[in-house]
Amino acid sequence: MRLRFAPSPTGHLHIGGARTALFNFLLARRHGGVFVLRIEDTDRARSRPEYEEEILRDLRWLSLDWDEGPGVGGSRGPYHQMQRLDHYGPYIDQLLAEGKAYRCNCSAERIQQGREALQAAGRKPMYDRHCRDLDLGPDCGEHVVRLKVPLEGSTAFDDHVRGRVEIDNAEIDDFVIRRSNGLPPYNFVVVVDDHEMGITHVVRGEDHINNTPKQVLIYRALGWEPPEFAHAPLILGPDGSRLSKRHGAVSVGAYREEGYLPEALVNYLVRLGWSHGDDEVFSLDELISVFSLDGITKAGGRWDVDKLRWLNQVWMKRLDPADLAERARPFLVAAGADPALIDDRLVPAVLTVRERARTLVELGEQARFYFVPDDALDWDEQAVKKHIKASTRPILDGLLAVLEGVEDWSQEGLEAAVKPWVEAEGIKLGKVAQPVRVSLTGKGVGPGLWEMLAAIGREVALRRIRAGRDKAAAREAAAGR
Repeated sequence: MRLRFAPSPTGHLHIGGARTALFNFLLARRHGGVFVLRIEDTDRARSRPEYEEEILRDLRWLSLDWDEGPGVGGSRGPYHQMQRLDHYGPYIDQLLAEGKAYRCNCSAERIQQGREALQAAGRKPMYDRHCRDLDLGPDCGEHVVRLKVPLEGSTAFDDHVRGRVEIDNAEIDDFVIRRSNGLPPYNFVVVVDDHEMGITHVVRGEDHINNTPKQVLIYRALGWEPPEFAHAPLILGPDGSRLSKRHGAVSVGAYREEGYLPEALVNYLVRLGWSHGDDEVFSLDELISVFSLDGITKAGGRWDVDKLRWLNQVWMKRLDPADLAERARPFLVAAGADPALIDDRLVPAVLTVRERARTLVELGEQARFYFVPDDALDWDEQAVKKHIKASTRPILDGLLAVLEGVEDWSQEGLEAAVKPWVEAEGIKLGKVAQPVRVSLTGKGVGPGLWEMLAAIGREVALRRIRAGRDKAAAREAAAGR
């Protein structure tokens, strides 16, 4: 089994393209096949090397490694269409010689007139086949080459998702297989490339299904057996229309930058158009073991960013803490953390905010306070006003006296030292926790008291609590004037 993903480097890797790549990758891995990456770069006006680099980077980030293609090589290359231009001409010449194609030198105006005449006669507007039987030679002036579509019968193929698809040949134009500039269009080159690369299964979005009858006709004209086809449903926006920029981010790179994990994005993408019972959470290895074409649905899945956030949170909790911490590092820096202060407290700090963060961006923002100088804390003045007040000063003084004597600076050690003092003083723990939280974070919301104290470390904790005590003392003094 040989499958391929063939993106055009004319933009970022779209979410829909990533899902197509994923389906092909999973099927190849499930059946011990070959996953081929081919770059369709014949659109010279819009193709950019930087887009190709980004597509390769995003596929690797998703762990969709290819067996043949750019950077890997293989025996069926080249794997860029622009490097394969000399492959297509001989097949077109073969079709001309066999009478299965013909040259057409009709002007655009003549073609339009023919279409209008057909439409006026109540027929489908298409090329009227004026040149079909003229047997024009290569010296006929500027011309294109068209495939001779059978005038009778139908063209059919079996689709793993759609079932039997059949279209009357009368509905198919004698379409162009070589333009006047000498270059063949998409439908011809994709057939030649898939054939020469031995592609056995073409799995792609349903937006390509209208191309398939033309491609089947080319296969048959050249005497080749078409591959098996599977057309997956489109990914829809929340409103049921095709997913587009107006629905928000649509590229893989955008979701990576927003702090989503590749494990979560892969997990979410596969469920948009594929089902496996009621199961929701899958690792890539688990998907490889269960993925099949039979599970691809006809109905398109609707993009739900809240569901993606939920899955991302699930995967953040599943990751090894050290792995999660390293992935969070650049997001911490982006949130304003000082790289020089990100030390061995990173893992415990990340664990204190993991339960509340849904993305690495949120995690970086919530853990930032651990790794900034004290004077760089973002103070929430409302929280300060509410929790750092005159009555807070004796509480923080008493707490400092306890904390300065703690030898086991762990969650368990801190709780064991502070709770007896709180009980002896008759203070509710919340009256202690909130002033401490504001002193350490600058805000009224944050991690739990014990885990936060343990993670931030003795030196920073005592220094910031003293600063909070001093703020409370200043307010106490001001109130006494």
